[in-house]
Amino acid sequence: MSAVGKGSGLATLGLLAVTAIWGSTFVMIKDVVGRMLPIDFLAVRFAIAAVTMLLLFAVPVRRLGRAQTLRGLALGVLYGVAQWLQTEGLALTSPSISGFVTGMYVVFTPFLALAIFRQRFPASTWVAVALAMVGLGILALNGFSVDLGVVLTLASAALYALHIVGLGHWSRPGDAFGMSAIQMLGIAAVCVLATLPHHGPALPPDAKAWVAIIYMALIAGALAMLVQTWAQAHMPATRAAIVMTTEPVFAAGFAVALGVDALTTRMVAGGALVLVAMYMVELAPRFRRKKPTEALHHEAG
Repeated sequence: MSAVGKGSGLATLGLLAVTAIWGSTFVMIKDVVGRMLPIDFLAVRFAIAAVTMLLLFAVPVRRLGRAQTLRGLALGVLYGVAQWLQTEGLALTSPSISGFVTGMYVVFTPFLALAIFRQRFPASTWVAVALAMVGLGILALNGFSVDLGVVLTLASAALYALHIVGLGHWSRPGDAFGMSAIQMLGIAAVCVLATLPHHGPALPPDAKAWVAIIYMALIAGALAMLVQTWAQAHMPATRAAIVMTTEPVFAAGFAVALGVDALTTRMVAGGALVLVAMYMVELAPRFRRKKPTEALHHEAG
């Protein structure tokens, strides 16, 4: 085990930027999937991202080596199946419940990291996980019932957690370009294959949809995956998961700023708890002289 590198603070800022980008897409996604099937949207979005990344990062991809290439493909397939299940679940349940259940990856992540890679965490991390979940619940829920949509979304959350854990263990700073491109190839393959039983991927219906999908492919897709892959080479998986729970906070902020939603006490209270959780695992330890246990990072495997 080795201490988190000098890039840890920058990695956290990068991951926060990624979640802000993801949060900015909720309004656009709602508009686009109202005019085309969600799985077609995913297939076109990730196919564009994969082709772009493979063209830009052809040399880093060739330098990965067989082991890292297979790991990247496996992580991409995990993420792609998670996206598919989340999309199918969203069609059967409300967006708020979907957002909350998806956020369960913050609970799954430390358990999976402990079970698979024997990573242990201090009590403060478990408290932060609990706070993040309570905050997500306050932010998103106005009632809850378990149905098929919830089950599918919960399965997607488990796969997202597995992706976070695997990426945190296998990602290396020097492999970020190649690994992110290979992951995107795996994601695109899953999403395109998911459209085949019906008709194959259908193209966006108009110019406005094309603009939104290109933004989500290149910025919220390719760039976000690159930054996440690099950032997780500098921080433990559970800390990354807690930082990423700020996504619904950003989504709510963008919705309020764009006039889609009104600011409520629930938004403020839920968002505050998520931010407190992130403070506990990311910022507070920096004020201690003694290096915290949770700041230990995996050996590259």
